[in-house]
Amino acid sequence: MRHHLTGPLAIAAALALCAGAASAASPEEAMNKAGCMACHSKDKKLVGPSFKDIAAKYKGKDATAQLVDKVRKGGSGAFGPVPMSPNGPDKIGDADLKAAVEFILGS
Repeated sequence: MRHHLTGPLAIAAALALCAGAASAASPEEAMNKAGCMACHSKDKKLVGPSFKDIAAKYKGKDATAQLVDKVRKGGSGAFGPVPMSPNGPDKIGDADLKAAVEFILGS
């Protein structure tokens, strides 16, 4: 006898599977795919600050939302005059961006 999931249970199961797949990449993989590593590295300044420098600047602060916003909007001044261009959700999704910022803050 074969059972089929129908109704709200089927929808909830499908959404759970999709949500899990959406964040399957590690923060490093998401940052590589989005092009972050063209300007940033883990421990040395390139065009932009290193992850270690970012983590040190915001140590002890709840800066995740602030930094997610900064990545989305772009800007300059926090680490010098070189601007960072905006990075929209087409470049890196919200969940991956939040995970990347949390990873950077933990560097």
